[in-house]
Amino acid sequence: MSTRIPIGILGATGTVGQRFVQLLADHPWFEVASLAASERSAGRPYADVCNWIMPGDPPPGVGEMIVSPLEPSLPARIVFSALPAAIAREVEPLFAHDGYVVCSNASAWRYEPNVPLIIPEVNADHLALIEQQRAGEDWPGLIVTSPNCTTTGMVIPLKPLDQAFGLQKVFATTLQAISGAGYPGIASLDILGNVVPYVGGEEEKMVRETRLLLGRVVEDCRSEADVVVSAHANRVQVLDGHTICLSLGFERRPTAEEAIAVLTDFRGPAGVRDLPSAPEHPILVRLEPSRPQPRRDCGAEGGMAVTVGRVRECPLLDLRLVTVSHNTLRGAAGGSILNAELLVAKGYVV
Repeated sequence: MSTRIPIGILGATGTVGQRFVQLLADHPWFEVASLAASERSAGRPYADVCNWIMPGDPPPGVGEMIVSPLEPSLPARIVFSALPAAIAREVEPLFAHDGYVVCSNASAWRYEPNVPLIIPEVNADHLALIEQQRAGEDWPGLIVTSPNCTTTGMVIPLKPLDQAFGLQKVFATTLQAISGAGYPGIASLDILGNVVPYVGGEEEKMVRETRLLLGRVVEDCRSEADVVVSAHANRVQVLDGHTICLSLGFERRPTAEEAIAVLTDFRGPAGVRDLPSAPEHPILVRLEPSRPQPRRDCGAEGGMAVTVGRVRECPLLDLRLVTVSHNTLRGAAGGSILNAELLVAKGYVV
């Protein structure tokens, strides 16, 4: 790409917003042209209003950028939204109405029937909803959403298993990192030496989003997959990386060896594999009995791969396995960036 596409980041001062800044600083296709945040930050240098909590320092030149208000007057063609859901619900349509391509990490618009919920390796074909969205909302731009970070680490390995064996039932127990709670997150007295067996809204998102992502788009209508999902969400004292223990039921019961082969061979579709942020191996299978582990595995393939291990038969359902994924890379900013790359490749960014 001879000229990089100018992009903006909405909610640039928060944890996920900082991840966007970090990942986009040297992106081969995109150039950070604007940073936007709430009224209390707008009009001031980014360095003055952002409590930088990412590893290392902010990228060169970013600190001097003046933060813009959350208004569709940014010098950008794509905006990445790291806004809280309630604010995103109001702000993101303003940008779509003004012709911006909105790649949202927020949950505000995920469940609207004409808004694609996308993991490129899983359901890139759901971008077909965009034309219906534009016609129904009468806007020249568009909104595409990413799923919840926990759902992402679960659905990527579920996709090839569903294709091969016909997924029917999912029993999921999560061990979620504290970075998923944002900053300042959870008080130390609540999480140190403890497990919190509740993450607000998480279980409901895992159920609904799994069914949407594994579903189909037929004649511009989205139908959910006929999969039963039971989820338990727990917060644990891990900094980064969500772990999920899964028991799965299928139409055809696979052996552990068959499942491992299917997971190992999985690649994204042809239009996804060569995108700049796409991992060479979306799924990495570990055969050691004690892997995957978040500290050792959540950074695989730049944090964009899901690591799977402990694949074995299940006496209750059919198959058991454990997944680890990076919740703020693959599960948040990195996933949205990959969606934007897909939109560019498919001609939706002009």
